[in-house]
Amino acid sequence: MSATHESPTNPEIIGVRSGKVFVTGGSGHVGAHLVRRLLQDGEDIRCLVEPGGDRRAFEGLPVELVEGDIRDEDAMTRVIAGCNRVYHVAAKISILSPSANEFKDIFSINVLGARNVMRAAHANGVQRAVLTGSFSAVGYDPDDPSKPSTDEMPHWPYDSGVMPYARSKALAEHEMLKVVADGLDAVIATSCSCIGAWDYFPSRMGRTMCDFAKGKVRAWVPGGFEFVAGRDIAEGHVAAMARGRRGHKYVFATHFHTLGDLIEMWRECVGPRSRPLKIPAGLMSAVSSVYSGALSRFFPNVPQRLTPGSIRILTMQRRADTSRAQGELGWRPTSIREAVQAAYEFFADQGMIDRAVLVSVPANLDHEAAQ
Repeated sequence: MSATHESPTNPEIIGVRSGKVFVTGGSGHVGAHLVRRLLQDGEDIRCLVEPGGDRRAFEGLPVELVEGDIRDEDAMTRVIAGCNRVYHVAAKISILSPSANEFKDIFSINVLGARNVMRAAHANGVQRAVLTGSFSAVGYDPDDPSKPSTDEMPHWPYDSGVMPYARSKALAEHEMLKVVADGLDAVIATSCSCIGAWDYFPSRMGRTMCDFAKGKVRAWVPGGFEFVAGRDIAEGHVAAMARGRRGHKYVFATHFHTLGDLIEMWRECVGPRSRPLKIPAGLMSAVSSVYSGALSRFFPNVPQRLTPGSIRILTMQRRADTSRAQGELGWRPTSIREAVQAAYEFFADQGMIDRAVLVSVPANLDHEAAQ
């Protein structure tokens, strides 16, 4: 789609660097990248934090912190007051088989939370809001899931294997569009699996990378997914705010990689490790379907690397069509290899891995360009 096909609804938003910006989820992986990108532009930022929540991601940053719960619409209306732009990044991410209570949390945080933030943004008359979407909620061809998915493909709800998280993010978009119909100017910035620095907690991918550096990754399954570098998804959010079209969705993906590709990148960064055992996806899915539900129910704090849901996603080998983001927003992807390097440097800085395992990576290696 041409960048000149249709101009943004609010062209005055382009280049705006005045007024306060409100960000939810600023301590998460995507949000932490976004906050630092906004600070590079000299933005005045107000970040929502959970009462008593971990604030390491904000240490040393010149941002205003306000406490609140996105499940409380009145609270959101109060904390957004005085801001002229809103980025709603916060969400509960899960690839597990949820319990009844977890279903409620996923729905209340991801769906009702999005509705509350968007309604509050509209009530405060903000210039524009950006909702962080998930590639898992973008539609695909059920006859060929590997066919590149565009921004316009509706969510496919009839697959019994669709995870509750994906459904919740599709519903969140619907809630946003209902507020857009009432007059809010808002767009969706869709993220794929994020890799990069500032992964404080860390994410499921970050934990796997740390475990690999410690020699704890024993097996993997064939398959792949679209990954996005942290700096790329942050840049995408800023571009969507500045140049996106009201009510439209933009997908941001740096590159599709198989798990085998990622393992080789990890080996380049942390040195040779014994190669994990490659297990057929069907076998691993059958095994994980037996233990995943039991672990989720009885040992919810035990990390699960390969769940039936994650294996399903990997074997679908979904691709993203980012032509709208590139054509309309001028967005350009960078490199997952560089994002992997940045992530490992961050993990070493935080003491999550031993810095001694890091090795120098030749600057001319470029997996994306080579494929």
